[in-house]
Amino acid sequence: MKIRRPQFRRPHLPRTRAGRRRLVQAVVAGCVLALLPAAWLFLSTAGRLRTTADAPRAPVAVVFGAGLWNGEPSPYLAHRLDAAARLYREGRIEVVLVTGDNSRKDYDEPDAMRTYLTQHGVPGRRIVSDYAGFDTWDSCVRARKIFGVNRAVLVSQGFHIRRAVALCEAAGVDSYGVGVDETHDITWYYGGTREVFAAGKAVLDTLFHPDPTFLGPREHGVADALARARG
Repeated sequence: MKIRRPQFRRPHLPRTRAGRRRLVQAVVAGCVLALLPAAWLFLSTAGRLRTTADAPRAPVAVVFGAGLWNGEPSPYLAHRLDAAARLYREGRIEVVLVTGDNSRKDYDEPDAMRTYLTQHGVPGRRIVSDYAGFDTWDSCVRARKIFGVNRAVLVSQGFHIRRAVALCEAAGVDSYGVGVDETHDITWYYGGTREVFAAGKAVLDTLFHPDPTFLGPREHGVADALARARG
C-alpha cells in the first residue's frame, strides 16, 4: 500500500495586471502601516534629544537596564552608565534613578548598575534603584507614580531613546533624552530593528496606559536623595 504524500500548492502571483497592481498596493499599504508607529516616535520627540555635552539641567537622570554579562553591566549598559556619571560630574543632574530587571535572585540589574556608578564617582546616596523596571513603559510609569519623578534626563542608546522619551512623556515625566553613541555592530542593528516592532507596543501603551507589571507602594528614595543633595 502506497502512502500518498501531502501535496502543497505553491502560491501563485496574480496573472492579470490589475491583480498584480492590487498585490503591490497591499504590500505598500502594509509597509506604511508598519512604519507609522516609528514615524510617530520620530515626530513626537522632535526637539527632545540632547548629548551629554548639552543636556539640560534636571534633578534626576533615569538610566534604563540593558542586560548583564556574568553579573556585570553589558557594554551597552556600561556606556549608558558612563554617560550618567558624566552628567553627574558636570552638575547637570543631582540623582540617578537606575531602573531594570530583578525578577529573579540571580539577575539584578539595578544593583549591578549602582555598583558600576559608585566605582565611577557617583556617591551611593545619590543613586536610587527601581527593581521592577521590566520594560520601558514600566520604568517610566514607576518613575512617575512610585518615585515621584516629574522631570528627568533619560539615558539610553540612540536607537531606543526616542521611545523612552515618548513613553515617559506619556507617563507624565517631562523628559529629555541623551542617546549614547555606539559602533554600528550587529547588536546595534538588532536593536534598531527591534525598535521598529517595539514602536507599535509604544503606541498602545500611550493610548491605553496599562498598569506596569508591578506597581507597589510609593517610595521616597528620590525625594530623600534630592533633599540630601540640596543640603
